[in-house]
Amino acid sequence: MKIASILENQKIEKRIAITPEIAKKYISLGFEISLSENYGNHLGINDEEYKELGVLTSNDEKKIIIDSDIVVQLGLLNDDKNSLLRENQIFIGALNPYDNKVKIDNLVEKKINIFSLDLLPRITRAQSMDILSSQANLAGYKAVVESFSNFEKAIPMMMTAAGTIPAAKVLVVGAGVAGLQAIATAKRMGAIVFATDVRMASKEQVESLGGKFLTVEGSENLETEGGYAKEASEDFKKKQEELLSETLKKIDIVVCTALIPGKKAPVIIKEEMINNMKAGSIIYDLAAIQGGNTAHTKVDEIVDKNGVRIMGESNILNKLPTSASNLYAKNVFNFVSNLYDKENKKININLEDEIIEKTLIK
Repeated sequence: MKIASILENQKIEKRIAITPEIAKKYISLGFEISLSENYGNHLGINDEEYKELGVLTSNDEKKIIIDSDIVVQLGLLNDDKNSLLRENQIFIGALNPYDNKVKIDNLVEKKINIFSLDLLPRITRAQSMDILSSQANLAGYKAVVESFSNFEKAIPMMMTAAGTIPAAKVLVVGAGVAGLQAIATAKRMGAIVFATDVRMASKEQVESLGGKFLTVEGSENLETEGGYAKEASEDFKKKQEELLSETLKKIDIVVCTALIPGKKAPVIIKEEMINNMKAGSIIYDLAAIQGGNTAHTKVDEIVDKNGVRIMGESNILNKLPTSASNLYAKNVFNFVSNLYDKENKKININLEDEIIEKTLIK
């Protein structure tokens, strides 16, 4: 079996799908690996590290794709390389199927087996493959670090002979994986942390990390069976707005993480709320790429609104590409291992396996 990966478009994606550590694991299973030349150079991994393990490298990316049984990437290939994929080939990535529906449907029509790991079910057996969790963890951490580096005051409380500097107050909107990591990181750095989420199950998790959970009176539990957030009712939104409006007046830093799979991100922080915030406050919007959780989020721009700076990037993980690649590559390897019939040394697309059935785009 031949598995391959080529370099992503470096302007938008610096992560890689096969690290040397994971290449060694694939080879031990009996896979032959082919990669683009200079595949990991930008992460400080030279081709020799791969070659010493038995990995083949080539500057002919078209041949790499054509000759492989499995192609693993972060996102979809560009159109001229997509056209090289052939019937019964397997393509695995984090493909954002809601936004890339037309391109993916075209590949499915060609009878290519497309697996999108952002469709993994939230079950115990899939945890080692869960790219959303592994990548969101890093994103939550980095969002706090970026916010703090742009905030022009100290974060922890400091008691000095000249007086006391109060601790910064942080609000995390959305207590999923990214939000919980943001809470933990902000607490470790000495901030006072508040959090809000439409899923009542989050309350205990937030409080276990030392955060204060802001509860909307008469809350409804807005959680799908798969553990994701679903859209709130108008009544809930109104109550949430009132609570947030009052809270934001005393908050220094806001980290927004609220997303609904397959939909535009909900606008939670409205213009009038931003107008009531203190000048010098920071909002970091992790939902920027899906429209943003604020009224003024712009991707890859810092928007200054009456002294409140609103930040959001298309891919914050490009600032942690080595750590993100290490985790992503492990997730993908665990997924491929689940697909691979080790006894017969072939891929077995068993649709009775919930992991395979949910991630295969049909």
